[in-house]
Amino acid sequence: MIAEVIVDVPAQAVDRTFDYAVPEDMQETAAPGCRVHVPFGPRPVQGFITNLKDSSDIPTSRLRAVKKLIDLTPVLTEELMRTADIVCQETLSLKASVLKAMLPQAMRAVYRKKVVAATDAGERHFSSVLPIEDWDTWQLHAPAAERSQLLAAVRKGDLIVEPQVSTKDGSKKQYVYEAAPEATFLSAEELSAKAPKQAEILKQLLNAGKALPAAMLGSDNARGTAEALVKKQLVQKRQEIVERDPFAGKNVQSDEALLLFDDQKEALDKISDSIYNEYHRVFMIRGVTGSGKTEVYLQAIERVLQKGQEAVVLVPEISLTPQMVHRFRARFGSLVAVMHSALSKGEKYDEWRKIREGRVKVVVGARSAVFAPFQNIGIFIVDEEHESSYKQEEAPRYHARQAAIIRAEQFQCPVVLGSATPSLESYARAEKGVYELLTMENRVNEQVMPHVHVVDMRAQLKEGNRSMFSRPLLDAIKQRIEKGEQTVLMLNRRGYSSFIMCRDCGYVPQCRHCDISLTYHRSSHSLQCHYCGYLETLPSVCPECESDQIRFFGTGTQKVEEELYQVLPGVKVIRMDVDTTTRKGSHERLLESFGKGEADILLGTQMIAKGLDFPNITLAGVLAADSMLHLPDFRSAERTFQLLTQLAGRAGRHEKQGEVFIQTYSPDHYSITDVIKHDFTGFYEKEMYLRRVGGYPPYYYLTMVHVSHTDLNQAVTATEKIGTYLRNSLSEQAKILGPVASPIPRIKDRFRYQCMIKYKREPDLSNILKNMLSAWQKETAGTDLQLSIDTNPYMMM
Repeated sequence: MIAEVIVDVPAQAVDRTFDYAVPEDMQETAAPGCRVHVPFGPRPVQGFITNLKDSSDIPTSRLRAVKKLIDLTPVLTEELMRTADIVCQETLSLKASVLKAMLPQAMRAVYRKKVVAATDAGERHFSSVLPIEDWDTWQLHAPAAERSQLLAAVRKGDLIVEPQVSTKDGSKKQYVYEAAPEATFLSAEELSAKAPKQAEILKQLLNAGKALPAAMLGSDNARGTAEALVKKQLVQKRQEIVERDPFAGKNVQSDEALLLFDDQKEALDKISDSIYNEYHRVFMIRGVTGSGKTEVYLQAIERVLQKGQEAVVLVPEISLTPQMVHRFRARFGSLVAVMHSALSKGEKYDEWRKIREGRVKVVVGARSAVFAPFQNIGIFIVDEEHESSYKQEEAPRYHARQAAIIRAEQFQCPVVLGSATPSLESYARAEKGVYELLTMENRVNEQVMPHVHVVDMRAQLKEGNRSMFSRPLLDAIKQRIEKGEQTVLMLNRRGYSSFIMCRDCGYVPQCRHCDISLTYHRSSHSLQCHYCGYLETLPSVCPECESDQIRFFGTGTQKVEEELYQVLPGVKVIRMDVDTTTRKGSHERLLESFGKGEADILLGTQMIAKGLDFPNITLAGVLAADSMLHLPDFRSAERTFQLLTQLAGRAGRHEKQGEVFIQTYSPDHYSITDVIKHDFTGFYEKEMYLRRVGGYPPYYYLTMVHVSHTDLNQAVTATEKIGTYLRNSLSEQAKILGPVASPIPRIKDRFRYQCMIKYKREPDLSNILKNMLSAWQKETAGTDLQLSIDTNPYMMM
């Protein structure tokens, strides 16, 4: 047996399969999707089996053998292996990096494999050796025939392999106690006189007939008492790995399907047709905020589950939208697994294992959940499909929306893209009929859209108001506090102030490692770089001219919070930004507190613009709508419109009327005026005209080539060579822009340069870029030069 193996070596030159002989004792369990250790050059490396065959072009005498089978059962399905091939082709990623991205982080560590019986036949035939606590150690000493029989039983399903994952986080373990074989109720009676607590615990264990953790032994000092019984050899103690549950301790009340309105019903009927007739179609639901898109998702999933299939639901960042998870748990209970960045490595692994073993039917998660190892998927749902967080900015640079479509084609099932403000690329495809457009223009219960007011901050300045709060917004907040209603305020900038500057000489403290000014954080009284994390203390005098005229410029969420307490004495504020949500579960705790009415104002960065659905929020305010509008990025107007529309949608979602105030220095910009009218199609038409004139997506495709080096001259020289190569290799229709310095020219002491390729049709582009990468890696091996290619860039900075 020959295994074709992709080795985990980060080099373009070895991004292909290599043939290895499979030893006879591994042939029962070796399968595509299993990880292996193989010799590669002078050292063993990890790899993935992609295919098994009977012969090789390489002579048998020269074939090296697989050293170790890491998995006894495949961790990746055949469908995921095919998906990886397509993702690699589209993103120019290394195959091993895509395959690794499909696995939870804990799976990249070494772990023990425990073998236990799965059927009565397995129990009968192998009772003398089961359970095998550590397969790798056991097989070293086991007879070949016995080892072969066990592997055959694993393949048949009579035995199962339970991976015992151990990471730096550590597996969650607990000690359990059970009555020793020689312990009897008579032993307990004999203890009663001298040690009544020990007698009580021994009786409890004898009655239970199984091992129990100390927490379940109802006694004040249960652990100490049980340990005393261990010393007397009446109780046995062992350690067990506990499966983590992210929902532990959370009481979720079940709910039932709601009655649908006409728009919802029409959307559901079309999606259901694709589910029942098993054909692939991408549906684009453009539904205003509060139109009931989530209920359509839930009822579509119910139909999928009735067919015995599974569902994958993606949300932009699940730790920010716990309400979404609660809705799915309320509807589908324990059939739901959750995967997001707020979980520990161990929790992510346990959730992944539930999915792989078929113990759940729905996964709700962020970007990486698109690779959930289900084997019979009936629907993919991508909520807030316009969100840039669906694009991974490190290799492999895949987009979760595209990955969902690739997988759905293989399962012949629908993909539902939902948003109040779809990305221009998706909406253009829907307009052309590539996707099927479903619109939901009305809020549930005919609730009216919030009134949006734009406040011209230039006029406020002329009136002498130098505060960060305009008078209309401040009056509106006071009215809400008097009525007992709640307000959401967004400022998309964390910290106390954007930067500090000396008024005498103009000095602004810069990061030593990046070309960016430092942000002042009052809580730590420090200056921080938000790119590399560099910290320095706040100077009392200017380091350049020794003047004491150092002043703060710009405003961050910390400063807004402080000023709210000054202008509104007695107000209760909850602040949500990166600084207040670093601890695990902090997003959910803060939102729960706000939902219970423990604060009048929720203040935060853009993380509060998504997913909030509280009945008492009647006012939403944007303190600086210009913060994203004037960035050097062709999507800045689109992102501004999307963010303002999303935030406006938080207000007045239930019985009470909502109101929105947008503070801006650009009140006439179309991305702001169209928010007032809740006019997505008007914004779409204006923005599409500018994209056509400028030659940007969706009229052109983009590919960005990034070069970085610690030496500026080498970065510039290398980028110039790349620009020349691309101009000589691509057609005359392709536009090569650059080389130019990146908008932030230096990060972490590395100088950054880039070239951009704009094109409509370049059939050979993928091969040209792969050849360039391969040649580049050979030429620059051992140097500090880094080259990366992004075939669908979302971050222009």
